Amino acid sequence: MTDLTPRAVLPIIRQALAEDRAQQDITSRIVVPADQRLTARIVAKSSGIVAGIQIAILTFQTLDPSLRCRQHVRSGSKVRSGTAILTVQGRARSIFAAERTALNFVMHLSGIATLTRAFVDRARGTRAKILDTRKTLPGLRALAKYAVHAGGGRNHRVDLADAILIKTNQLRAVPEQTISHAIAEAKRVRPRRFVEIEVASMDEFQTALAAQPDAILLDNWLPAAIRNAVKLRRGRKPLLEVSGGVTLANVRALARTGVDRISIGRLTHSAPALDCSLKILDG
Repeated sequence: MTDLTPRAVLPIIRQALAEDRAQQDITSRIVVPADQRLTARIVAKSSGIVAGIQIAILTFQTLDPSLRCRQHVRSGSKVRSGTAILTVQGRARSIFAAERTALNFVMHLSGIATLTRAFVDRARGTRAKILDTRKTLPGLRALAKYAVHAGGGRNHRVDLADAILIKTNQLRAVPEQTISHAIAEAKRVRPRRFVEIEVASMDEFQTALAAQPDAILLDNWLPAAIRNAVKLRRGRKPLLEVSGGVTLANVRALARTGVDRISIGRLTHSAPALDCSLKILDG
């Protein structure tokens, strides 16, 4: 997901504002005069890759269309502590009401982009691409996958209808279903869909290799076994993907085995937020 349209994002923003009851900010109504105007700026408080700036702008302007926003850096840019990300001007009450929701989006998505870039940098110089997974917060998958792309990563299947990924558990649930038959059926029923299959052993790998899916998933395989799989493929069609237990400490070793893809759940389920805050410039 290289881009997000307002049509896709607005329902998420509206739900987040409603969750915070942003239109009923009783504190600002008590403390801040109705006609008070100000200029405020979202600033990074730590270094990282920024993402979600347009979503923050839409958040402010969804709550109050009269607010004026100016973006200072592009999504995917590296920022340092103190870097200005976004300036917003207008009604003070509106800015305060949308502040936390806008910051939540920027901080969470920038955290994903930052962690993704760290993995991408570790794999640089190899053929391996860094991919996300479906391990995302419910309702925020589109935003999370956008943030992965902003960090230089690639997106795995978006949802269960996007591509076919035959997992070991699915095959075990139907003992009579063989790897060869499952791949053949997937190609027959959905000939235009990407077909991937997970294998648990070298024997299963060789069976899958002969059936020629688009990709073979090696989950929690040791590097030596992965290298053997790469040799057995001998440049043939299936992409080889590894997953499971991938960390910044071992990702380069996995990438150097010669695999094509490394999928990492922690990109979206465990990325720490990039610290940001809203600073008042003038009233």
